[in-house]
Amino acid sequence: MVKHRESRPGQKAAGGLGAKPRRDMPGKPPAKPAHASRPAKPARDHGERVNEPRDAATASAAPERPLIVRSGERPAERVPVILESLGAGDFHLIDSGNGLKLEQYGPYRIVRPEAQALWPPTLASHVWDNAEAIFTGDTDEDGMGRWRFPREALGETWPLQLLGVDFLGRFTAFRHVGVFPEQIVHWAWMKEQVEAAKRPLKVLNLFGYTGVASLVAAAAGAEVTHVDASKKAIGWARENQALGRMEKLPIRWICEDAMKFILREERRGNKYDIILTDPPKFGRGPNGEVWHLFEHLPLMLDICREILSPKALGLVLTAYSIRASFYSIHELMRETMRGAGGVVESGELVIREAGLDGRTPGRALSTSLFSRWVPK
Repeated sequence: MVKHRESRPGQKAAGGLGAKPRRDMPGKPPAKPAHASRPAKPARDHGERVNEPRDAATASAAPERPLIVRSGERPAERVPVILESLGAGDFHLIDSGNGLKLEQYGPYRIVRPEAQALWPPTLASHVWDNAEAIFTGDTDEDGMGRWRFPREALGETWPLQLLGVDFLGRFTAFRHVGVFPEQIVHWAWMKEQVEAAKRPLKVLNLFGYTGVASLVAAAAGAEVTHVDASKKAIGWARENQALGRMEKLPIRWICEDAMKFILREERRGNKYDIILTDPPKFGRGPNGEVWHLFEHLPLMLDICREILSPKALGLVLTAYSIRASFYSIHELMRETMRGAGGVVESGELVIREAGLDGRTPGRALSTSLFSRWVPK
């Protein structure tokens, strides 16, 4: 179940200013890495992020063109917007607390670190102790660790389904499991746009990670271009495509630095109706390209605007692991879309606890910041 809730004007945004240090240590601004090389961690279901499958999906640090000076009115705004999920398909958040979260992924109950779960758990300890998999090790989002299987050893992958798409869950060394379910709200929105369109749509999925969003879009009828700089992530995405017997769907799998790709698309005049972008905080591309979110995001969005089609339906940005307010990316998106009309809506993605049965609403766990431009 997905809910779209907007706070009333003047009401404090969920999380307040500085909301979502999203995995950064409290009070510590993100340090700029000397060499920005991280094994890449898969960030929420798109290319690899800092330290894992995500790292490879990074964009180039060297700007190859200046920012375009925009004129015209800024788009209207809707803030704060809270996009809430109570789970979907084979996933739901069972309980959270004491810096941990207990999740259901298909047949498995999984325990992982969650720094924002400051409250005590609701369920008894024996429920948590009966989890099939528990991540142990470095509690920092970019840190490595290992999985402990209290009952029996489990394989690296297992089948899952979200929004009618089959894919593989994965136990990775960076605590991630091959999908970032808070993105369900964006995928459901995209699916509705594609199915309701009276024309074929082209979707660009930047930092695409294991391809679940790309498969959702293609299954709904879109022509999809999926970009990730990680060969491993692209391989996983193709596995997911094969698992769902979706090989004939129109998806281009591009293993390349994201910024280089969109710069080339701009030069070629290629356009997209919907662009999803889920960049990491820090990253390094396949040829040593360095990405730093706070330095390179303005140019990336600027180029994305240029490759939106004249009848585009949306530009979606999700930001994790940064110490900032959603207003940071909200105002950037409004500046980027000056003169384009439409509306920029920004806020947080949250997952609400659903209990053991998956249907009992509990507390909301904030997961990331987002900003989305839509034409109306």
